[in-house]
Amino acid sequence: MTDAVPPPTFPRLGLALGGGGARGLAHVHVLSALDDLGVRPSAIIGCSIGALIGAAAAAGLSGAEVEDEVLSALGRPADVWGKVWKLRPRSFADIAGGLPVFDPEAVVTEFLPDRIPDEFAALAIPFSAVAADFYGTSEVEISTGSLRRAVAASIALPALFRPVDMDGLTLIDGGVVNPLPFDRLPANIDLIVAVDVVGTPVRPDKPRPPSAREALFGASQILMQALISEKLKSRRPDVLIRPPVDGFAALDFVKARGILAATASIREEVKAAVGRRLDAAA
Repeated sequence: MTDAVPPPTFPRLGLALGGGGARGLAHVHVLSALDDLGVRPSAIIGCSIGALIGAAAAAGLSGAEVEDEVLSALGRPADVWGKVWKLRPRSFADIAGGLPVFDPEAVVTEFLPDRIPDEFAALAIPFSAVAADFYGTSEVEISTGSLRRAVAASIALPALFRPVDMDGLTLIDGGVVNPLPFDRLPANIDLIVAVDVVGTPVRPDKPRPPSAREALFGASQILMQALISEKLKSRRPDVLIRPPVDGFAALDFVKARGILAATASIREEVKAAVGRRLDAAA
């Protein structure tokens, strides 16, 4: 955790980081933009990859520090594949369905920096993660207890990760219920910034049907897009940021450097949009 975490600003800013797999690496530019403005969020909420990066930000890491952690973990494709091999499923049950099913808690342990605390109570900024109750077919917001288990539940995309058992619930990826959970921020937030990284399915260079894996993850994107579109009809965040992520797939973590380069322009976009809101409120 960094030693010098700036105090919360007024108006109180709430940050919602959405789900979208590897495309969500673009969230680091939003954190850096807020750092440039000298703005510390009063609350952060995240879904899926947004929960992973949001947890790091809530622990007090700057945007630059989160980006360094991302590049340290994902900057070299060989290192990424090495981690995947280390985390590979070992039991027949986890591969019997035709796709490898990973343990999300092991993935979080491997990729979340060691300096991130184990419990929500130790965070520098109030934070919550969104997951889905599989059997209860409902949205679950987690803001207490084990931080790493909560993040694991939020990223537990079906067919890729095992569900997470937590407090008697069977939890899966929050993207199936609320992929951009800005409506879950506290009521006392004055300025809501939401970052939508869902994007669209990647179109192949030559016309062909999608593979089974492409269809599975593409269908997930379509679902998340539909959920966000319906929510925006009744409520909108004060600032909505949509990084240019359409050229990247959900599992393109080996393209981390490319994703960061392709989305770097949103840093200035966020600074301009949030700066205007702050000036208007002054």
